[in-house]
Amino acid sequence: MILGNRDIKKYLEEGKLVISPLTEDTIRENGVDLRVGDEILRFKPTTNPIDINDTDMIKRSYLHEKVVDSFVLNPNERVLIKIKESIKMPNNVIGFSNVRSTFARLGIFMPPTIVDAGFEGDLTILIIGGDIPIKIAPDTRLLYLVFSTTKSEVTKPYRGKYYKSKGITHAKI
Repeated sequence: MILGNRDIKKYLEEGKLVISPLTEDTIRENGVDLRVGDEILRFKPTTNPIDINDTDMIKRSYLHEKVVDSFVLNPNERVLIKIKESIKMPNNVIGFSNVRSTFARLGIFMPPTIVDAGFEGDLTILIIGGDIPIKIAPDTRLLYLVFSTTKSEVTKPYRGKYYKSKGITHAKI
C-alpha cells in the first residue's frame, strides 16, 4: 500500500520514519520531495576498464566536488549526488525514488532506486543528463520518494554497505 500524506505525517510524528531536515514543502500528496545536497561525484573520463574488485581503483574513478552555488549536469553525463536530507526507514516501509517530473521533462533520468526497509543514512543517487546541459543548485527539490508498506515487518532490515552512510558515497562492491 502506498502511503498518503496523512500516513507519512503520522509515521514522522511517531518517529517511525525520520527525514532530517524536514521542511514544510517536503511532504507531498503521496510521497516526499528531497533536495540536492552539497556534494557530487563525477566519473573521471577514461577508456580503461575499472576492476570492480579493486576498491582503490573504484574510489579513484570519481572526481569529488563540493557544490556551493550550483553544478552543471552535462549532456548524457552520469553524476552521483548527495541528497540533503538524511533518512531513517521503518522496518515495514520501502521507498521508490525517481526524479521529479519537472526534471524528467528536461531530460534528466534516474535509474530505478529502492530505499530498503530499515535503511538509515544519507542517500546518494545517480542522475543522468539529457540532451542539454542543466544547471542545478543545492536545495533544489529534485528527488521524489514514494513510500510503500510491506505486508509485515522485514525479518532482516537493511544493514548493507551503505547503512548509516554519511556524505556522498561511491560504489562499494
